[in-house]
Amino acid sequence: MKVSTDWLNDYLTLDVDPKVLGEKIERTAVEVDRVYKMSDGMSKLVVGETLSVEPHPDSDHLHICQVDVGEAEPLQIVCGAPNVATGQKVIVALPGAWIGGHKKIKKGKMRGVISYGMLCALQEIGFDDKIAPQSYDDGIYILPADSINGESVFPILGMDDSIIETDLTPNRGDMNSMNGTAWEIGAIYGQTPKLPRFELTEANTLPSAERISVKVDAKLAPTYKMRIVSDVKVTASPLWLQRRLWEAGMRPINNIVDITNYLMLMYGQPLHAFDYDKLASHQLVVRLAQAGEKLTTLDGEDRQLRTDDMVIADDKHVIALAGTMGGLDTEIDEHTTTIAIESAIFDPIRIRKTARFFNLHSEASMRFERGLNPDDNQTTLDHAAALMAQLGQGQVAPGTVVGSQTAVDPITISVTLTRINHVLGTNLALQDVQTIFDHLNFPTTNDGETFMVSVPARRWDLHIEADLFEEVARLYGYDNLPSTLPAGVTTPGALTPQQTTLRAARHLLEGAGLNQAISYALTTADKASSFMMRTSLPTQLNFPMSSDHTTARMNLISGLLDDVAFNIARKQTDVALYEQGRVFYREGDIIRPLEVEHIAGAITGSLTPKTWSAEAQPVDFFTIKGIVELFLHDQGLRETIRYQATDQRPEMHPGRTADIFLGENLIGFVGQVHPDTADQYKIPVTYVFELDMEAIMDAAHNNQQFTPISKFPTVTRDIAILVDETVTNEAIVAAIHQRGGAHLADVALFDVYQGVHLPEHKKSLAYTLTYQDPRATLVEADVTKAFDKVVKELETSFNAEIR
Repeated sequence: MKVSTDWLNDYLTLDVDPKVLGEKIERTAVEVDRVYKMSDGMSKLVVGETLSVEPHPDSDHLHICQVDVGEAEPLQIVCGAPNVATGQKVIVALPGAWIGGHKKIKKGKMRGVISYGMLCALQEIGFDDKIAPQSYDDGIYILPADSINGESVFPILGMDDSIIETDLTPNRGDMNSMNGTAWEIGAIYGQTPKLPRFELTEANTLPSAERISVKVDAKLAPTYKMRIVSDVKVTASPLWLQRRLWEAGMRPINNIVDITNYLMLMYGQPLHAFDYDKLASHQLVVRLAQAGEKLTTLDGEDRQLRTDDMVIADDKHVIALAGTMGGLDTEIDEHTTTIAIESAIFDPIRIRKTARFFNLHSEASMRFERGLNPDDNQTTLDHAAALMAQLGQGQVAPGTVVGSQTAVDPITISVTLTRINHVLGTNLALQDVQTIFDHLNFPTTNDGETFMVSVPARRWDLHIEADLFEEVARLYGYDNLPSTLPAGVTTPGALTPQQTTLRAARHLLEGAGLNQAISYALTTADKASSFMMRTSLPTQLNFPMSSDHTTARMNLISGLLDDVAFNIARKQTDVALYEQGRVFYREGDIIRPLEVEHIAGAITGSLTPKTWSAEAQPVDFFTIKGIVELFLHDQGLRETIRYQATDQRPEMHPGRTADIFLGENLIGFVGQVHPDTADQYKIPVTYVFELDMEAIMDAAHNNQQFTPISKFPTVTRDIAILVDETVTNEAIVAAIHQRGGAHLADVALFDVYQGVHLPEHKKSLAYTLTYQDPRATLVEADVTKAFDKVVKELETSFNAEIR
């Protein structure tokens, strides 16, 4: 809620800096997003009067204006606004002025004519399109005729008013109004707010009850009331009312609609005004929509209603989505003469579901969802009728039409001083607590140390003694609460084995040159079901916040590719990211999905930048496979890790992708993203991997042990073999290790050749075998014997030709 400090001063006497007040509110009540003035960053904007307006000789839309800005001589200003005319009071940006968007106005020429400034529209001085009056959308804003030439426009437009923007939690719906905010700030500063007063005079005309009737299901609307105001004139609202609205972030429409919005801001009670003469009948009903019913809402959208949507209807059709948005057929326009005002309390759950389904999160629906003060329902209705009679020159029909009115039981909470001090850890005296309840304006009696607190209807969030503990703590000051250490024996904190493994995994990938990314766990259905490692049903949200976040992810790679695309779009061509998080699998009729820890990476471009001594090396399959091998080696897995080429992953390149097996269990995959998939994400060649961390952590591990470096020399043997091109390096290395003997320390592939001088479908592989005995110097005969066994195994198993 945007709280005007000028408006707040109508309730309270506050001699305090707005930023200090915002800090006090944040420490005591609710979060404050910012404290600002609409004039921040702007200067030299004054009132001007157009003395003459002449067409520009070289333009069919520009005008040459002589403008009185309170100086000795008028200024010549060239203006292109279609509504500029002689004798208007206008907003003038003088030369050197700063306007909205941090733009500076300078003296200049427009088609050969010198212009000493600019005549401004509201949008040009920082007003959002959503709050600027629609009647001035295509032109400059016209100020009141009594504005004084040369004076600043900021006080006239309320731009010098400090606005405190609060971020309310759902339980503090009472602060969705100026009245509720004034009660809260009054409690902070020990003042009782002066609530608004009005006089309602009913005309000697046909009573409201004889003009309209309402049938209401009290389960849908516990309170529903209406009043009739006739003979109104629909015009633009006075400037003071428009200021109140646009300072609160709302657009002025006309005097009738603006009154309903103004009083909603004041009391927190939404109102709706129907054009009485546009109703098909004057017998209204609050009900659920029927199958097939439609409604064109005030925003011009045709809505197909559901059978659980709450509506207001006459005898022929639906006229409004209850508590959410009115219908276009009964909107107030310049021809309206009779108003039917609605003041109601609707079922908040139905309001929320309807607002979410139709994406109509209005100021009214938000207040209905968070709760209303039942004591203000009739007051707001009466105040609206009085203002419509005043500003619309109408006549208020006698009486109120009551469709439903459910009494609210008063709440009284008992709490003791001992209990308060015990929970808060304080040593407050009886009078200290009584003073806090007095500042809150909670009627309270005490018998000894027991307080009986009557909770006003305006604080519908308070029900139990714990709520009162919080109220006492807030007003006493969280900073004043004592700090204590837990009593008794405590145990030292330590990471669990799972936490240790995950933390080590992150450190290793960061050491390998990858940066951690955190992606949304919610994505689109298509992205959620891509790059999957197992079959799963999607987990859909019933009420997603947006179409891009509808489904719980079943992989991490799609989120990383979004991050890569974000960086590529901003000219960051070398991107190396990893993410450790959970994916969500669901089977059968199980509603709650299974959460599984995964870790994934994505790399594009180069891991090492170009330097004076070396060129940048583009990432390839073996780069990312090496990172995966390093990662899995660090895990100390007992079972054998093997890689198997696959073309069964549609999102991956069929010739550059391998599944990763731990023993016989699939634990992940690594490879290049398919070019078609990369095009969809608008990214260049990108390599990815994803591993099932749950499977890795559950597997058997060897304890990592350090061994001393041997002081005895190594012996090496090189071997080059000619084999079929289908034979894999993994198979050959496995065979060498199997037959290499106890002293074989390492096998390294150092050359691969395939082409000229070799038979077709053959390839040459060359390996270095390293032998070492950590306890003695190897004998040449022992190495030769072991090497001969390897040669024989290769010739037998792979039909290898020794080169």
